[in-house]
Amino acid sequence: MRKTFIGLFIGLCSTFGMAQSSNLGNWLLYFGNKKIDNRWNWHHEVQYRNYDAIGDLEQLLLRTGMGYNLSENNNNLLLGYGFIKSQNYTPESDGKITVNEHRIYQQFITRQSFGRVKVQHRYRFEQRWVEDQDFKMRFRYFLAFNIPLNKPDMTEKAFYLSSYNEIFINHENTVFDRNRLYGGIGYKLNNYFRFELGYMNQFLNHSNRDQLNMATFFSF
Repeated sequence: MRKTFIGLFIGLCSTFGMAQSSNLGNWLLYFGNKKIDNRWNWHHEVQYRNYDAIGDLEQLLLRTGMGYNLSENNNNLLLGYGFIKSQNYTPESDGKITVNEHRIYQQFITRQSFGRVKVQHRYRFEQRWVEDQDFKMRFRYFLAFNIPLNKPDMTEKAFYLSSYNEIFINHENTVFDRNRLYGGIGYKLNNYFRFELGYMNQFLNHSNRDQLNMATFFSF
């Protein structure tokens, strides 16, 4: 199983080398969670999104928030803030424009287990200020599954399959914003770190994009 994980990593890195001449993007993701006590937690994350392998910035996302557990490990309410810097290509040009966005968001996460299958639901409501002028609101629903492979549960040194789907709904104009479908393989090193390598497709109104995702999760 470990050799399979290493082989997948090498394969994805090889794909990065070819990504400059394709539409395949690369997202580098860090998610952190600090347990303050049995009820409160501090969430923080950094997402570095590229149009190509690396160095062609699409979006830098910084997000943080304070969460409160309604019940231990299963139901969490969170209030947070996000800053997003986007660099968008202008139509029929190689030039880019930079767009800054501030977000306030509220979310609720609930988790269940069905045998070996771990299920997570996340409901998120966002208030978005784009370039300090354009105000938007958006609802997001995220459904994720983790399935351990070499162990009966998500314990230390467990390999697992990971998949999720997330839909984005706007409050006005074009209601459907986008949908993200993801699948990958993960490795839980210990109670602090786990890592994932995966492939995601984003369905937009008039197009779609593919991304390779490399994610690190840190709990402390």
